[in-house]
Amino acid sequence: MRRFKTTVVGAGNVGSTLAQRLVEKEFTDVVLIDRVTDRGAAKTLDLLQSAPVLGFDTKIIGTDNYSHTEGSDIVVITAGLPRSPGMSRDDLLKMNTEIVAEVTEEIVKHSPDCIIIVVTNPLDVMCHTAHRVSNFPKNRIIGMAGILDTARFRTFISMELQVSVDNIHAFVLGGHGDQMVPVPRYSTVAGIPIPELLAQDRIDALVERTRNGGAEIVKLLKNGSAYYAPSAAAVEMIEAIMIDKKKIVPCSALCTGEYGISDTFVGVPCKLGKNGVEEIFDVRLSNPELAMLHASAEQVKEQAALVNKVLDGAKKGRSDTKA
Repeated sequence: MRRFKTTVVGAGNVGSTLAQRLVEKEFTDVVLIDRVTDRGAAKTLDLLQSAPVLGFDTKIIGTDNYSHTEGSDIVVITAGLPRSPGMSRDDLLKMNTEIVAEVTEEIVKHSPDCIIIVVTNPLDVMCHTAHRVSNFPKNRIIGMAGILDTARFRTFISMELQVSVDNIHAFVLGGHGDQMVPVPRYSTVAGIPIPELLAQDRIDALVERTRNGGAEIVKLLKNGSAYYAPSAAAVEMIEAIMIDKKKIVPCSALCTGEYGISDTFVGVPCKLGKNGVEEIFDVRLSNPELAMLHASAEQVKEQAALVNKVLDGAKKGRSDTKA
C-alpha cells in the first residue's frame, strides 16, 4: 500500500517543527525542502537521529531539489520572510508574494494533483497567490490560520477561566490579521456560551489579545515569530485530509458567495476530507458580526489587488526578457 507523501517547503522554525511533528506521528512520508543549500538536509539528519530514541520509522528526505517532491499528496508552504518587530503583515506582502509564486510554480510542475496548505504570511493573500499561480480548483488551496487563531482564543479563554482547553470550542472568522472576527456567542465552555461565563469587558480583552496573538509573540521574541502553534495547526489539517476525517475546522478558503463574500480567501468553517475543502458552512451571523467579517474580507481584497500587480509585473518582466 502506497504511503502518503507530504512536502514541507521551508526548513525554518515552522517548517522544521512541522516536519518533526509529522514524522513522529508516522502517517506520512515527509520531504523537507529549503532553497538554502543543505539546511533541509541538516534538519532532516537531526530528525533521523532522533528516530531510534523516539521509535519512529518514517521516511524523511531533506533537499533543495524539487524533483524529490514529485508526487506529493499535500504540500505545505511555510517558506517566506517572518515578521520582525514593528513589521505588519502588509509589509511582507511583496516579498512573500514573489517567494510563494516561485514555490507554487515548482509544486505544480512536480505534484499537479496535490492539495496546497499555505502557512506563509500575509496568509489569506498568499492563498490567493497560490490559487492564481497554480490554477488549482478552490478545494485544493487552503490557508492554515483559522485553526491557529481559534487555538489562541481557546488558550486565552482557558487561562481566564482556569479550565481545561478540552472543554473549550471557539469560533473565529475572517482574515488572519488585525481584523479577524472572534465570535464569542458561538464560543463555548463545555457547551456553555462564554457570554454566560464572562463579563463583556473580559470578553473584549480576550478578543483583542487573540487578534494580536502573533504580534505579542513577535514582540517577546524580538527576532522571529510563532512556530509551535502554527505547526500544530497544520498537522491537524494534514491529518484531517489524509484520514478523510470530514472534520470541521476554521480555515482560509475561497468564498464564492458564502457570507455574501465572493472571490476572496477568508477564514470560514470548513469540512476537511480527502478532497481538501469539501464544504464551507455558512453560519448565521448577527448584523454587527457580518459587518466585521465583510470589513475583514475587504482588507484581504485590497491586498489581493496588490498581489495581482506584483504577479502581473513579474509576468510582464518574463515576457520582456523572452522578447
